[in-house]
Amino acid sequence: MAPQKSRFDVVGQLTALRRYARSLTRDDTNAEDLVHETLLRAYEKRASFLEGRALKPWLLSIMHNLFVDGQRARQAEKERIERAARLQDSVSPGTQEQQVRLEQVRRALEQLPEDQRAAIHLVAIEELSFAEAAAVLDIPQGTLMSRLARARTALRALDDTSAQRPTTAAARPHLKIVGGADEQSH
Repeated sequence: MAPQKSRFDVVGQLTALRRYARSLTRDDTNAEDLVHETLLRAYEKRASFLEGRALKPWLLSIMHNLFVDGQRARQAEKERIERAARLQDSVSPGTQEQQVRLEQVRRALEQLPEDQRAAIHLVAIEELSFAEAAAVLDIPQGTLMSRLARARTALRALDDTSAQRPTTAAARPHLKIVGGADEQSH
């Protein structure tokens, strides 16, 4: 008599899989989803199933790993949402005037030549050091400084043109000076 060949009979393991999934999830719908994911993963990994090995422990192991991975992913998502909520709570919504001004700054940045826009973005928005920004752009640090100076000058010129609306210096919005100490006389 030939030795009996092990079969990849996952259908025969459905009862055990459902029972274990229900034990893990404590919810019928989530248990069915977990069984489905387990069967899908087992089918995808069937080539790694060793002949002669017990099928039931292999399937239950797949299920357990999927469940643990899902729990970790849900916990990470929950933490991301909580961090975003805390950040949102700490930031007050801008006034209509601030929103308009922000849009003006965005448009002014878009008007800059690409090399200046990239330099100012890396330093002012991504908060890279001058050396780091120069490395990202693959340019000498002096070239980066020159581009920043030209960008600041262009933005200041745009700011001066749009700033003719307010009458007092306190009411006039200012752009943040990046990488320089340009003082304006009052």
